[in-house]
Amino acid sequence: MDELIEILQEIHPDVDYETATDLVDGKILDSFDIISLVSEIADRFDVVISAEHMIPENFNSAKALWNLIQKLEDDE
Repeated sequence: MDELIEILQEIHPDVDYETATDLVDGKILDSFDIISLVSEIADRFDVVISAEHMIPENFNSAKALWNLIQKLEDDE
């Protein structure tokens, strides 16, 4: 999860990703940020986040996003 936090901090270094639970709903991450994030995750974790997984619930917190990455890795 530390690597995911590093990716997120590259996008918005001023956010406490350990506790934030409204990254999308609170408009911390915008659509451009999410596209960048999906691309970085694909490069670093070798998983593809498809359109069906691009819902706010999966991006509202680092923990939710990490759980999605783990699920996608397990599915491969």
